[in-house]
This record gives sequence, C-alpha cells and structure tokens, in this order.
Amino acid sequence: MTEVGTKPPRLLRRPGRAQSRGSGKENRKGKGGRHSAKSGGRSRIDPRISARRTAVMREQGRRRLRVLTIGLIGTAVIVGAWFLLHSPLFSARSVTVTGAMHESTAQVVAQAGLASRPPLLDVDAGAAAAAVERMPWVRTATVHVSWPDGVHIAVTEETARFVVGAAGGQWDALSADGRVLSVSPARPPGLLLLSVPRAPGAPGTVLPARDGAGLVVASTLPTSFAAQVTSVTVEPAGWVRLALTTPIAVNIGTPTQLTAKYEDVSSILAGATLHDGDVIDVSVPGAPTVTPG
Repeated sequence: MTEVGTKPPRLLRRPGRAQSRGSGKENRKGKGGRHSAKSGGRSRIDPRISARRTAVMREQGRRRLRVLTIGLIGTAVIVGAWFLLHSPLFSARSVTVTGAMHESTAQVVAQAGLASRPPLLDVDAGAAAAAVERMPWVRTATVHVSWPDGVHIAVTEETARFVVGAAGGQWDALSADGRVLSVSPARPPGLLLLSVPRAPGAPGTVLPARDGAGLVVASTLPTSFAAQVTSVTVEPAGWVRLALTTPIAVNIGTPTQLTAKYEDVSSILAGATLHDGDVIDVSVPGAPTVTPG
C-alpha cells in the first residue's frame, strides 16, 4: 500500500534518448535533402549537349539509310546487267567457222555447243575448242568471242596419210598419228595402204599401240624408195613388212635402227639384181640378206 501523502515514484529516462531520436530524424531529413538535391542536379542536362546527341543520332540514321540505298541500287544494277547480258542482244547470233573442209559448219557449231545461240557470257572458249578438237578431222581449234554477238571458230584439219581396210569392205582414212578420219565404201586414192592385224575403230578413234610399229615405219620412209612402197603390213608378232611395186618384199623387223635399215634397203635396190618375189631382209642392220622368191 501506498502511504498517504507520498508521491509515486517517477520512471527514469535514459539521458540522450529523445535527443538521439531527434537527431535521427534530422539526420534522415538531412540525407533525404541531400539525395533530393543530387537527383535534382542530375535531371538538369545542358541543352547544347542534348542537341548534339540528337544531331549525332540523326546523322547516324542518315548514314545507315545512305548505305542501304547504295546497296539496293548496286544490287539492282547487277541484277539488271545480268539479265541484259543474258538477253538475245548479247547472244552468239553470229558464229563463223574457217578452215573446215571435211566437217560442215553446222557440225562444228553444234559440236562447240553454239547451235542454241547461248549468251556470250556463258560461252567457254576453251571448252568449246576442246569439244571441236574431238571431231575426227580436226587437229586443232581455237574459239574467239567477239562482243556483242560474235563467235569465231578457226579449225586446222588433219591430213589423210594412210588407208586401212575395214570391216564390210569399207576403207578407213588415217592421219599420220593413226587417227581414223573417215570411213568410205571406196578406197581413197593416193594414200599408202597400211595393213594391221585388227580393223580400226570408228572415226575419231586411234589405232591401238600394238599397231604403232606400222605407223612409225610408214611415217618415216625415206624419199629414196618411199614412192616404190605400195603397202606397210604389221605382222601379228609386231614385225613390219613392206610391199614394193616391183614386186619385191622387204622385212624391216621391229621399228628400231630404222636409219641403218633404210640405208641397207636403198643400197640393195640400187645395186643388186632383183627378181619379182625376192625378199630383202634388213631386220639385222648392217647384215642384209636377199631371199629369192
């Protein structure tokens, strides 16, 4: 119980508490005030800087637009030029062929891939020339493109040197290197007869290597007796035999040391007494023999 007349006890407060609270509020107000001041300072930008930034962004946009426009124009020009160069205006409308005697102009043009009059831009001169050179009579070919619409093909043809009997009574004309040039039912005149174990192939093909011995001899006959040779025969064993107009036969043997062998034949034809059917054997150079027929 509380005694009458006595005062109740007072609660003691910690010194500085109110002051601390007050100080905290003031501190928070002070911090907030400084923050507001800083925020307010950042939001204010110099108008000149803002205008400069805007001008830079606009210039970048215009630059990108210019690049895009130039790219589109360039693409349009390239596409337009492509279509123009592939139009009939720049096609192979004028094709000329020179030097072709046995191959017709139409055959040469078709072989070169120019019959459809393709655009000059698509004409491969090297490939066209190589295709023409695969024709039987063509030795070499050159193709020259002349803008805006011209192509010139110059052909050098082979020369027929030999004739070979083919299947079915046909006759094949051959070049000096054994290329089959043509097939005809009648024997071409003025060509040396070449006899080989097997008939040659179709025009454009070449005699096989086993018949090369006959080509070597037929192509190297000396002027001293070449006019007397009527045929060159390749035996199955690979030996070469000549038939002369006399008639006299000459065994050349293998196509080696031909210069010495030809000298032996020339000496015997010039100095020896020969009779029809005699056989001159020069297969061993320097030791020729004559066998009576």
